[in-house]
Amino acid sequence: MGYVAIQGGEEAINEAINLLDVLRTNDQNNDPLSAQTIENQLHFLHSRVLSEGGLYHPELASLAIKQSAGDILEAAFYLRAYRSTKPRLGETPVHHGENLRLIRRISAAFKEIPGEQMLGPTSDYLQRLFRFNLLNESPEEFRNIAQSWLKNIPDEALPTTFPKVLESLRTEGLLPPVINKPTLPFDITREPLIFPVSRSAALATMARAETGSILAIAYSNMRGYGDVHPTVAELRVGYLPVMLPHPITGDLQEVGEVLMTECEIVAMYNSKDKDSLPTFGLGYGACFGHNEVKAIAMAILDRALQKGQNQGIENPSEDPEFVLLHIDGVQSMGFASHYKMPHYVTFQSDLDRLRTTQQKQTKPTEEKINR
Repeated sequence: MGYVAIQGGEEAINEAINLLDVLRTNDQNNDPLSAQTIENQLHFLHSRVLSEGGLYHPELASLAIKQSAGDILEAAFYLRAYRSTKPRLGETPVHHGENLRLIRRISAAFKEIPGEQMLGPTSDYLQRLFRFNLLNESPEEFRNIAQSWLKNIPDEALPTTFPKVLESLRTEGLLPPVINKPTLPFDITREPLIFPVSRSAALATMARAETGSILAIAYSNMRGYGDVHPTVAELRVGYLPVMLPHPITGDLQEVGEVLMTECEIVAMYNSKDKDSLPTFGLGYGACFGHNEVKAIAMAILDRALQKGQNQGIENPSEDPEFVLLHIDGVQSMGFASHYKMPHYVTFQSDLDRLRTTQQKQTKPTEEKINR
């Protein structure tokens, strides 16, 4: 039996692409979504695309969501493809999380922290019950929510940055001292991952990892396939000022800001050095956008990978090769999607081998019957 490709060729492909636009625009009763509407009203979806795309461009992230009809992995793919076409014009100096202009800041380790807890925008304290009134929300009600809340904001200036919670632990000697190594961070966009990898390469890979993938592997560690039992020392969400040197004077100038989520966890850690005092181990996570689950999962895996490097790999979540090669959503999607492409030749070969094997097995049986 012969196998042939489906008829249609380029015309069929073009019509399939056109049907995507038909699917996207099939709602005739409403106006098209604007980039600003997507950014503001689909806040967390927008943040995931920024993070997994690895390019901070809010407008293009909105366009990617719109063009992909809400497919997060496809949207992240668009951002990465666009980034690959752009030249690199410069590099920023090292930026520090304590400079975040905070909209949310909490600690699970201490009730009282310098600057106090800042709950900010979150669904952590809500019951997961439908608010059915949102189905028929009027434009007036929609606009009045933010306007009425902003009326109550005091006019006096409020601090937007606060000291890090971990500094108090480090002062007490409960955390290892910071070691400033004059090494350049690993650039995962220009260099391939060759194991063993540096910590900066692992962090960079996790920073643009797919949220569900990194959460699943971190969850395996939390459930028992690992021994990292973390405490969130500090979780921060805010806008980080981006500084670049002035082309003439060389002085650092603020050129913009990026929305980021940063998480620092502490966990028990047994040092190899028997002469040193035991300290907490530190795990770090940071990503573009407002994505707290991803930042926490990243910090847990950072701690797990350090444990595997220092004490030996005992679980999958402690193996850098297993973790880092299975958390990239765009790569995973591409591998799974390629199976939809034509595999006529290879499948025909499988069919031939299977038929030949069956014939070889049935021939001795037929000869016995004939005897």
